[in-house]
Amino acid sequence: MDGTSPPAAQATPYPDSYYAASRNPAPPRPRLEGRHSVDVCVVGGGYSGLSTAITLLERGHSVTLLEGAKIGWGASGRNGGQIVNGLNAGLDVFERRFGRDVAARVAKLVLEGGDLIRERVARYDIRCDLKDGNVFAAFNARHMRGLEAKRDLWASHGLTNLEMLDRAGMRAHADTDLYCGGMIDTRGGHMHPLNLALGEAVAVERLGGTIHEDSPVILAEPERARPLVRTAHGEIEARTLVLCGNAYLKGVVPGLEWRVMPVSTQVMATAPLGQDLARALMPSDTCVEDVRYILDYYRMSADHRLLFGGGTVYGGTDPRDIKRKLVASMRKVFPALAGTAIDHAWSGNFALSFLRVPQMGRLGASTYFAHGYSGHGVTGSHLFGRILGEAISGDLGRFDMFAGLPWLPFPGGRTFRVPYSVLGSWWYATRDRLGV
Repeated sequence: MDGTSPPAAQATPYPDSYYAASRNPAPPRPRLEGRHSVDVCVVGGGYSGLSTAITLLERGHSVTLLEGAKIGWGASGRNGGQIVNGLNAGLDVFERRFGRDVAARVAKLVLEGGDLIRERVARYDIRCDLKDGNVFAAFNARHMRGLEAKRDLWASHGLTNLEMLDRAGMRAHADTDLYCGGMIDTRGGHMHPLNLALGEAVAVERLGGTIHEDSPVILAEPERARPLVRTAHGEIEARTLVLCGNAYLKGVVPGLEWRVMPVSTQVMATAPLGQDLARALMPSDTCVEDVRYILDYYRMSADHRLLFGGGTVYGGTDPRDIKRKLVASMRKVFPALAGTAIDHAWSGNFALSFLRVPQMGRLGASTYFAHGYSGHGVTGSHLFGRILGEAISGDLGRFDMFAGLPWLPFPGGRTFRVPYSVLGSWWYATRDRLGV
């Protein structure tokens, strides 16, 4: 997630991050060589591709997965590690834009992505420091009203996992004077995101799947009866092709590229704080994100570092000084960390859709895609991977619902979509500061 696609003909190392430095061992996986004909080819070794592959393999399909760099090289191995239930667009947005029936159907699956992560961690014995609890932090009365409305709307659909927190209740999760209250999702959580991806890759191989790393696709012909993809050293013709490149499929399938916009976000990791200080700052060991339009999010790692993220750069470029950008925000939350060393700081891209609704669909008869999780990809990608696997296996019910939802391009096209989004973010950030 450094805003660029990996090189076409050389091994690509993981970008410098705390996750890369603390990742579990992984076996070497060869690049694609020669010509092959396969049942299902999945492009993308992040959560969407891995979830699709596992779903298909569990249903008896043969799967070959191509990753341009390394498993979890993109957003799946660099994100904040927070299991946030739901899709970026709320149930109220689905109801307003697409009707109550669609909203009701979406409500039945907003917890499924997180549940699926837990199921697979248990089934495949994945070591990723999985913990429970996701907290939303409010700065003002308007934020609290928004959280209460979300709790009530979810409750109207039979979802009872959201509980309001007053100021004292919020301090049980983050010992700071910054918040007036918040809300906890007891079905949320957090984990080591790269180790989750690496564990899922091992599951793919144990189920009989094949993975090729350092094999970026340079040509795709998705609308053929038997779709074809080509890398620098090999070629695959497949009965079914699945495109899960998300923000890193740049230039390969132009018809998908303009549906979403790459947006970078940043994360840093402090030096180890020690168990006593870590528990004093975050007593419950949950993860926290605030509810501003441009938000901060943070949690403690297994070795008692504060992992702190936030900020957005539309268009997917990196800020010049990630530490400087984030340290000021971290100090506002936890002034006691003013002099704490920062051991790692990194950036990466997620794919933003204009409606904040993730997209899935089909190109031609035999190519499927999913992308545009808009910053909620940890759970959304696992869910959509399962739905893609269902569709390829003949169960099209949930796929057809999402594929049938209309999508809108960003206003201004390629030239003006970034300034348009920057202007919109400025407006919402101003409202957050004013509490209106």
